[in-house]
Parts: sequence; C-alpha cells; structure tokens
Amino acid sequence: MVKICCIGAGYVGGPTMAVIALKCPDIEVVVVDIFEPRIIAWNSDHLPIYEPGLDDVVKQCRGKNLFFSKDVEKHVAEADIVFVSVNTPTKTQGLGAGKAADLTYWESAARMIADVSKTDKIVVEKSTVPVKTAEAIEKILTHNSKGINFQILSNPEFLAEGTAIKDLFNPDRVLIGGRETPEGQKAIHALKDVYAHWVPVEQIICTNLWSAELSKLAANAFLAQRISSVNAMSALCEATGADVSQVSHAIGKDTRIGSKFLNASVGFGGSCFQKDILNLVYICECNGLPEVASYWKQVIQVNEYQKTRFVNRVVSSMFNTISGKKIAILGFAFKKDTGDTRETPAIGVCRGLLGDKAMLSIYDPQVSQEQIQRDLSMQKSELDRPPHLQPASPTAIKQVTCVWDAYEAAKGAHGICILTEWDEFKTLDYQKIYDDMQKPAFVFDGRNVVDAEKLREIGFIVYSIGKPLDSWLKDMPAVA
Repeated sequence: MVKICCIGAGYVGGPTMAVIALKCPDIEVVVVDIFEPRIIAWNSDHLPIYEPGLDDVVKQCRGKNLFFSKDVEKHVAEADIVFVSVNTPTKTQGLGAGKAADLTYWESAARMIADVSKTDKIVVEKSTVPVKTAEAIEKILTHNSKGINFQILSNPEFLAEGTAIKDLFNPDRVLIGGRETPEGQKAIHALKDVYAHWVPVEQIICTNLWSAELSKLAANAFLAQRISSVNAMSALCEATGADVSQVSHAIGKDTRIGSKFLNASVGFGGSCFQKDILNLVYICECNGLPEVASYWKQVIQVNEYQKTRFVNRVVSSMFNTISGKKIAILGFAFKKDTGDTRETPAIGVCRGLLGDKAMLSIYDPQVSQEQIQRDLSMQKSELDRPPHLQPASPTAIKQVTCVWDAYEAAKGAHGICILTEWDEFKTLDYQKIYDDMQKPAFVFDGRNVVDAEKLREIGFIVYSIGKPLDSWLKDMPAVA
C-alpha cells in the first residue's frame, strides 16, 4: 500500500487529501498538523472549514484510509509521498518585505522531513510558493539527506473556495512539475498514477519544476487582473451612466475573452490572489524587469482603490458623516460558500467605516464573531501566523457587534453594506428590513446581488457598483 502524508490541515491539505483518499481506496492518507485543535476538529462532526460536500467525503473515508493526526514526525517517516501544504505568507520585514513570500514554515518542514526520513521519499510542493522554491528545498534535503534520496515535485493547487470538492472531482487540469532526470520523471509518474485513479490522463500536465511553479502565480495573476479590469470599468460606468453588467455581458460574449471573472464587486479577496501577485512583482523586480513588475502591481492598486471608493461612497451619501450611525454589514467572508476571511474586502471596508466612527452590526452565516473581531483588531502580520502563534484572544472593538440574523443586523440601521454574495441576501424580506431602519434608508450593494429597482420602489436609496447612479447619489459625488 502506498502511503501519503500531508503536512498542513488547512483549506488545501484537508480537502485535497480527503478526495485522494476517496478516489484511491488502496492508498493510506494521513493529514498531520502541529495545531492540535485543528486535528481534533477534523476528527469530529464539526470540521474546521466549511466547504460544500466536504463533510460527506471525509465521513466516507475517515478511519478507513483517511486519518488526521498531530504525530507529524511518525507519519512523515512512514510515508512514500509527502505533500507540504503549509502557510507561505508575504514577508512583513527584511529583504523583499511586502512582496516576497515568507518561506519560514516551508523550510522548517523540509528540515524536519530530512531529519526523520529513513527511506527515499517524493516531496510535493502543494503550497503556493515562489518560483525556484523547489531548488531551495532540494538543497536543504540533499544536504541533510544522510544518503536518502528525495525527489521534489511541484503540484500547485487550483481550487476555488466554495467549489473545492467539485474542482477536485473534476479539475480543469492537474499540473505536476519535476526534474528532467530519470529519477525526476519516475517521481512525476508516481504522482501521476495517484491522480489517474479519477482524472483523465490527458488532463494531467507534466512540466519542469519552474514552469509548474510559475503557472500557479500566472493563473492567479491573470484571474485577478480580470477582476481589477472590470472593477476599473465599473468606476467609469458610474461616471457615464453605463451599466457594468451590460458591459460585462457584451464583452463576455467575445469568445476570445469569455464571461468568467467579469463580475464587478467591492474587490477580490482570498488567500492567493494578492499574495501571488506581490510574489510575481518581487520576482520581476529581482530579475531586472521593473516595467513588468509595475504592470502587475497596478492590479493590486486598483483592488485597493475599489474598496476605498466604496467606503467614500457610503460616507458621502450619508451627509458626509457616519459618526455614531449604525451600519449593517451583510457578509464578511471573501466569497459565498466559504467561511474563509483571508484578504476579504470586508476587512478594508469595515476598517474604513470604523475610521469614520460608524457603529457596525455584522452578519455572516459562516464566519464566527471571534474571527471577525480577530480580522478587525489584529495586524495582518499576526493573522498570517499559524493559529498556535497568534494572540490567544482578539481585542474586542466596541463599535462592532456580530449577530446571527440579517434582520437583527439591519434593525435600526441607517445603511446596509452587502459585502459577500451569499444567496440568502437575494431573497430577504427587504420591506420588513426597510420598516425597521432609520430613514432615509440606504443599501450599498458591493456584490450586485439585489434588484435595485425593487428596493427603490420600497423606498431605499440604492448604490450598486458600476450601475447608473440613484439621483440622490448624483448630488453627492464620492471622491476616491
């Protein structure tokens, strides 16, 4: 029996290994993590992450050929293939601060693998890592190998949160990069055989190491670029009276462009987009390509601009002051069908509103009060640390209350900001909400999920990103 061990039980490691276990009943899969509460949660009825379909997959395999353990060294030593899926945050200080990836946790994992290994192993990069990481990891392993052979593969994940299980069941492609040596090719084929249990072989792409690593960064950069492009266009639509949905529909019909990732919003978030683009910027700068670096940096800048623009629109619409006013925040996760808040635009928007002394009442169906308070009170450098290295409990922000009902959030509020496109926000009883709000009552739709005309008929003043402006809003221009 082939044994697989995955270091890191987060959003990538947990779901990926669960699906491998389901599709490969002849392979033993163990997911390890030094953070004990996370392992306890994976072994319970309440998994540590929310992902549609994940519960069913885990319950089918757990205890049979899928195991979750904090005994990291034991399972790494026994494995034939070791996936490394640890955090690679952006460096906050030192060389490359603000752009380069921090490989502290990766290097620590590599040294541990070298220390405990008694047999040859295939080590697979599953985290998003900068180009040439494999080479650095290879050097650490070979210089500490004690005669054991290690083959390094890059197998970047292309999961979208909220659809991760579907993406794993039916991937567009599986990418495996390795050394162009007989040993490297043998390792590639070993991993290819695992995926070939359920993925058509023509969809398993084999490349050299650097191509695989760069392909992940490039894919995320291209997707983020599309979002920033349509968001930049949304500002122009508002200024001219165009409708960004109609513009997106029209250009999406061009088969060379396509319709995906052309929805205007308050901004993109998630664990990868910003981090990967900053990484790409750093690589370009290090390789003497400042014009290319500047091009990709602008994708991030437009994303920040979109959040600032949204906050300014809220403040200017409400008589240029929101001090002491209750504002309901509907949605805090960076997208629907996930509880993940990493880089969510809601953090930037809420901090902007708090800076103007608003009182926030926040509702999200999958994000806990503790997580919301953490995100709003802690520095990003603290949030990027593994859970066991973060402060024990966040400092509560008095201007923020978290509720578990959209109607409670909106009761007595002056305005509503929709920051996540949860389906339930489309079908709320907005007449009931309007009746319980202060007047004039505002809705700022950061995801274009509501029917603006119906809400205007009820009496709301509505702002939808990239849509023709309500006459009220035209009289109160927002400067960003």
